[in-house]
Amino acid sequence: MENNQVKQGHPRGLMTLFFSEMWERVCYYGMRVLLTLYLVKSLMKGDADAALIYGAYTGLVYAAPILGGKMADKYLGYRNAVLLGAVLMAIGEFLILGGSEHFLLIGMGALIVGNGYFKANISTIVGKLYEDGDPRRDSGFTIFYIGINIGALLATTVIAYVGETYGFKYGFGLAGIGMLLGLFIFYFGRDNYAAAEGLGFTEEGKQKVAGPLNKAHMVSILSLVLIPVCYFLIQNNGFMDYILIGLFIFISFVLVKAGIDADTTEKVKMWKDRMIALLIFMVINIAFWACFEQAGTSLTLFADRNVDRSIFGWEMPASMTQFFNPFFIIVFGSIFSVMWVKLAKKGKNPSIPLKFAFGILQLALGFLVTNIGLQFVNEAYQVPLLTLVVLYLLHTTGELFLSPIGLSMVTKLSPKNIAGTAMGAWFLSFAIANYVGGKIATLTGGHGDSGEALNAAQGLEKYTTVFSTIGFVLIGIAVLIIIFSKPLKKLMHGVE
Repeated sequence: MENNQVKQGHPRGLMTLFFSEMWERVCYYGMRVLLTLYLVKSLMKGDADAALIYGAYTGLVYAAPILGGKMADKYLGYRNAVLLGAVLMAIGEFLILGGSEHFLLIGMGALIVGNGYFKANISTIVGKLYEDGDPRRDSGFTIFYIGINIGALLATTVIAYVGETYGFKYGFGLAGIGMLLGLFIFYFGRDNYAAAEGLGFTEEGKQKVAGPLNKAHMVSILSLVLIPVCYFLIQNNGFMDYILIGLFIFISFVLVKAGIDADTTEKVKMWKDRMIALLIFMVINIAFWACFEQAGTSLTLFADRNVDRSIFGWEMPASMTQFFNPFFIIVFGSIFSVMWVKLAKKGKNPSIPLKFAFGILQLALGFLVTNIGLQFVNEAYQVPLLTLVVLYLLHTTGELFLSPIGLSMVTKLSPKNIAGTAMGAWFLSFAIANYVGGKIATLTGGHGDSGEALNAAQGLEKYTTVFSTIGFVLIGIAVLIIIFSKPLKKLMHGVE
């Protein structure tokens, strides 16, 4: 009887993991939503410097799970990795309260390493709550994804408001408290997900290396060394160019070689083609997210300087405008998932290449909306808030065309023996995208970098010119994908 109830519902551990992840996202997005404004307004960084720091930080955040996942698989186990990550993230958030660039960079280093352990492995535990072939798995991940977006919504409303209204330190402090809540829920609810496999130290992790210390302990200690490495890379972000380009070339070689080997072993001719298709989708993914991630940099500064944020006498903080994205995700997410099922039943579900193209097209239209806003500019050279609302609406619908199918596509395109490597490569595309996004944001810079600061009219002209250029470039990319969608689909050998 009890077994049937469990099978009909979801494992108890899902809610524990849901709230743990939700509060971790409050911490991560809470820091990120304030970062650019903190750099510009408190640490007096120029726009371009702030954008490059932001890009290097978010790029490293997305690269870190590649290592965090491997260390958990090999030594730490998933529960221990998540606990280590949560502790490091909380420490990182509170270090930022030191109020100087030095404390910010150390704190960011701890957040990067911590996120690498937390983000890579809590999703793995969710998957391990279900047996292979369990039909509840997709539904479980959908519920978990809602937790991520509720966390993002809380961060971009409550923490954004507190940070800008009462002081950045209060916002960062609240984000740190959010991480502590996530840590406590995960630790004290550990019995709820205890049935998942691989939670404790692995057999290799238990091997002694120095007195009472085993390999897992050593990995944990050595992880602290990565914090100053991240500090150096954020401060000297030019090195990121070479690291990310080198990693992309290396992972491209690894994937194509694995495809060739799989073709030889299985005596087929499809895996190499699929790996080439995956690499093409990675490039498309980079283009999408590099522009989408302007939300945290150029679009936030645009909101601060050139958007009329007055609502019935109350002025919305600039950072709070980032809340439109998670809000629209929550509103439209389930609608889109139902829409894909209905289109599939009618045989009208767009192919993966076309979904990517339509996603990029909507992203482009979002940026071009700023030109419409120009027609309604006020005397202070500010466009209406509705401009950003429509922009983020189009960016979110574009995201829903592209993002949810990405992870599923990777697992379908790659041979099973390199599924982890392929997923790591997909995360690498996000890392590159975030870093490139920082580079793109420097094009809008004109405040505090060099020469005279732009006045409101000049700033508005520069922002809208850059956003329009981004929009037209993205339209060109979308058209190219549509033109080559059939050859790309052929490379995928039936993957839908």
